[in-house]
Amino acid sequence: MGDPVLRANALLRNEPVQARSTARLTALLDAAAASIDARGFELLTTAMVAERAGASIGTVYRYFPDRIAVLKAVSLRSIERFSEAAKSAIAGASSDDWRSGVDAILDALEKSFRSEPAFASLRFGDPVDLRPRESDTTGLRTVIDSFASEFVAKYGGDSAAVLAEKLEIAFTIADGLYARAFTFDAKGDASIIAKTREAVHANLSATLSR
Repeated sequence: MGDPVLRANALLRNEPVQARSTARLTALLDAAAASIDARGFELLTTAMVAERAGASIGTVYRYFPDRIAVLKAVSLRSIERFSEAAKSAIAGASSDDWRSGVDAILDALEKSFRSEPAFASLRFGDPVDLRPRESDTTGLRTVIDSFASEFVAKYGGDSAAVLAEKLEIAFTIADGLYARAFTFDAKGDASIIAKTREAVHANLSATLSR
């Protein structure tokens, strides 16, 4: 997918063309993510991003027209990072059974909740409720579509499109339960995490065998 920072430039007023500009954009996104972790995304302001990044408010507005664009860019970066992590997880998982691949993706998701800045709040961008909708698909489905072909190539079964539909249901369950697991505990509630895996396995066992 390329550099997650550069991929986010579709949301920008000015695309970074030099290493220094890319580093400045990275610093702004890092500052925004840290602010979201500290205060929640609802309270994020462009002034907050500027202050944490040690930049002027004008620098923020050079790249982002408003706070919503900042939220979208942080979310897109997280989505792209998770997509790459999921692909690597599938590649490294045992090829004996699809459950190994699913567990590897769940491991990557758990790691994102635990260590990817702002991920526990924004997840795949879907909690940011904007109207009218800009797309007919969710951020979660977008990321599943990005690795469905790799999953099918390794474990067989359904076509990538059909598999993605089934994985979307299962990982919607995982997304919601993991969000609850990390609501009050930055390390995650172990009991809820374990039950999440059971729920995902149960759901997919009923569908992937068809």
